Amino acid sequence: MTHWIIAPVVLPALVAALMVILLRGHIGLQRIASLAAILALNAIAVALMWSAATHGPEAYFLGDWPAPFGIVLMLDRLSALMVALLAALALVCALYAIGSGWDRKGAHFHPLLMFLLMGIGGAFLTGDAFNLFVFFEVLLIASYGLMIHGGGSARTRAGIQYIAFNLIGSSLFLIALALLYGVTGTLNMADLAAKLPGLPEGDMALLRVAAVMLILVFAIKGALVPLQFWLPGTYANAPGVVAALFAVMTKIGAYATLRFGSLIFPPDLAATGALLHDLVLPAALVTLAVGSIGVLGATTLPRLAAFAAIASMGNVFLAISAFTPQTTAAALYYILHSTLATAAIFLVADLVARRRAHVRLPDAAAFAQTGLIGALFMAAAVALAGLPPLSGFIGKLLILDAFRADAPLIWTAILVSSFLMILGFARAGSQLFWKPSTDAPPAGPGPEPLAFTATFALFAGLAALTIFAGPVTTALTTTAGGLYAPEAYIAANRLGAGP
Repeated sequence: MTHWIIAPVVLPALVAALMVILLRGHIGLQRIASLAAILALNAIAVALMWSAATHGPEAYFLGDWPAPFGIVLMLDRLSALMVALLAALALVCALYAIGSGWDRKGAHFHPLLMFLLMGIGGAFLTGDAFNLFVFFEVLLIASYGLMIHGGGSARTRAGIQYIAFNLIGSSLFLIALALLYGVTGTLNMADLAAKLPGLPEGDMALLRVAAVMLILVFAIKGALVPLQFWLPGTYANAPGVVAALFAVMTKIGAYATLRFGSLIFPPDLAATGALLHDLVLPAALVTLAVGSIGVLGATTLPRLAAFAAIASMGNVFLAISAFTPQTTAAALYYILHSTLATAAIFLVADLVARRRAHVRLPDAAAFAQTGLIGALFMAAAVALAGLPPLSGFIGKLLILDAFRADAPLIWTAILVSSFLMILGFARAGSQLFWKPSTDAPPAGPGPEPLAFTATFALFAGLAALTIFAGPVTTALTTTAGGLYAPEAYIAANRLGAGP
């Protein structure tokens, strides 16, 4: 299975180049190539999950250069899971873009989508901290192109803000990597995990500075307070299908925090100790509060969806912050749930926006197909607020159970934020679907069966997470356990190490 590890990076890159060179201006052929590539990516992701579960961690050394000198891709249960989540969401978003016609509003939607998949897939699979930075930059460029897809001054302004914040993060990332390389002589993740425990006392301060800077970088990517300012404007102004795809991008920040916090800066590392926990926990609590209050006060449905995304990241980082196998398993379940639920609310917001005269919630405006879209909105609200019977309820129960020892503060934060989100979604739903309007509804874009099918697929995924919560949590518990026993991961990397 080793050579297939690079496929999630190479496949979309080759297809994107093919589209730019040979299929420019042929939207039908681009659609076929894009769907074929994404379907192949889903099949590869399933195979990688099976391989990681049966054979354990595997390494792929590009050019057969040994670690720590060459570029290394690492496959384990966590990276395989995230690639599978990316592939599934990409298929849904591609179908929605085709069904709604969003891909026709710009010349390079499908090539940019392929480059974005390349960057995100590489970030999940890389075993080298510098190449994590490289893949961050690839996905940043592609995501900016997708974010301003369709044009418009508001979208361009939001895109500039998005780029500015992420360039700050890129600068911090480079400085942190320089510090790490200066004190260890390597940026290979497994090599760092092996060398940091024996670091001289005189280098501990530099290591702590590097760890703090990396957390700031991942906080920007994951929209963690106080570095979340870029997300509401970016996601609210992006095309709905692009914002839905971006639901997995914030998870890159959570993934990187989890990877570094369990492998490179584990809780028992003397140099950093509980530093990551002390930084992430309070920021996650404030993120949860900001997101839920934002949902309550949002004036448009896209901004409501954006603040719901922030609140979901608060829950994810809250579960990650303890850096234990039980809390990590809960975080992984909530990552799966929140990615699907956040994407669903953005697609519902897009369905509403294209059938309504304006996007402001307080102003009454009639629009077509209110019954079906209202049902989809209610299902998304139930999922994001954490109400039964959907998987958000189970995800929050898992987090609450994992924090039984810290019940007063964390339980209060989660329960109060859930209540505020219920109020916010109820307020938005009543204004959208119950507030009377004497205006005739606009003609709208038509039935769009493929777009609705794609949206329903996300809710089917949420239902599957609920129905199969037992087997899923069992698998995720195994995945979390492997993160905190990284010997197999380090050994797989060391197989290609030089003398």
